[in-house]
Amino acid sequence: MSRTQLELHIDFARCDGRGLCTELLPELLARDDWGYPVGRGGRDIHVPERLAVAAQDAVDLCPLQALMLRRVTRA
Repeated sequence: MSRTQLELHIDFARCDGRGLCTELLPELLARDDWGYPVGRGGRDIHVPERLAVAAQDAVDLCPLQALMLRRVTRA
């Protein structure tokens, strides 16, 4: 049985390490030594439903559009 999950993707080619996303999503994102966001679970981060609104806010407020939310289907 497959299920759909919400996933946050960081486009590091666009990101300049301002850190707003890490302030909006501290449960999912941390900052590295240079200020860039790092997922607490890898590059593509699973977003629990309870954090979906905060994740959408981070995407919407990113000044360089370096974040993307997508629905993925997992087997």
